[in-house]
Amino acid sequence: MTCFGRALSGVVAAAGLLIGATAVGKAAGALAIGACGFAYDYAQDDAAAQAALDKCAGGCKVVPVRRACGAIAIDVRNACGAHGYAVAARLGQAQNTALRHCYQHGGKDCVIRAWACDAKD
Repeated sequence: MTCFGRALSGVVAAAGLLIGATAVGKAAGALAIGACGFAYDYAQDDAAAQAALDKCAGGCKVVPVRRACGAIAIDVRNACGAHGYAVAARLGQAQNTALRHCYQHGGKDCVIRAWACDAKD
């Protein structure tokens, strides 16, 4: 997958997370960080993690998001370069940590690319 394709996949994954974050009955979700896999609106963490990995193109790390908020930051100067992600109790915490990690990994112009908070059932 090209660099642009991976970045576009991240945007699509982010949109899916934002749309799926409003479901109340099923709140398990996961990000597969690497080549951008995602899953949302699952009843169980294991099922969400496996679904995210199934959409990932190898070497991905699963980051569960349950009863919390998650955020992904990328360097807009190089979308396939530095990135950061975080899961926290509050959205602001997740976003700040994701941005901090992006800069710590060499990002020059990091922005929040996606965020979602699950339904706190």
